[in-house]
Amino acid sequence: MTADRVLLEVCVDTPAGLAAAIAGGADRIELCAALGLQGLTPAPGLMALAAGAPIPIYPMIRPRNGDFCFDAGDLDAMRRDIDAVRQYGLAGVTIGANQPDGELDLDVLEKLVAHSAGLGMTLHRSFDFVTDQPAALEAAIALGFERVLTSGGALTALAGAERIAELVAQANGRIRILAGAGVRASNVAELVARTGVREVHGSFGGPIPGSDPASRLVTMGFVPAEMRDTDQAAVAAVSRILRDL
Repeated sequence: MTADRVLLEVCVDTPAGLAAAIAGGADRIELCAALGLQGLTPAPGLMALAAGAPIPIYPMIRPRNGDFCFDAGDLDAMRRDIDAVRQYGLAGVTIGANQPDGELDLDVLEKLVAHSAGLGMTLHRSFDFVTDQPAALEAAIALGFERVLTSGGALTALAGAERIAELVAQANGRIRILAGAGVRASNVAELVARTGVREVHGSFGGPIPGSDPASRLVTMGFVPAEMRDTDQAAVAAVSRILRDL
């Protein structure tokens, strides 16, 4: 791997997805539960399984669905989940917190960062809810984050490419900008060219073969009509493109 190669982070939420992402050429894993809810803290069993992976694993630390405004109970759970990440010997954590107005909750973030001492840290897309992203980026740098995952505040990273490029210029090597949301093999080269990012992020999901929309699991509401998981071929396609950039 060359030092300046664009890195690929893949978010996964199942053992099969973890294996597919690694086999497809992921450079780092964001480990989650419930990707259909944009990612929650993974279960201990999945963390333990991921501990044997040959690439860095960053579990999502998000104790519940909904917003990123966390109370004392949420914070207590998040600290315990960070302890679990450390227990399993994983590389880092993916964290974030907002105030009700969308700005970063620096008080909560300071507590989470302090509790994550010795682990790598990614600031997740809670960053995309702030109104002043340049100021928030400086705050992330001051807090000691390695990287910020962002779509530039837009629905997709490609739609937010202009803002992402501005963040890359502002960061000037002090922190990494990880572009994510809607990243595909069909647009990743354009995204990198327009933004200058050296890391990209995506789930690269595909339908699971053989899922039956008429099954009792579906009709009873236990699973959606279309089951999806990480698609090794989709990960590999993006990885190949990035190797050639």
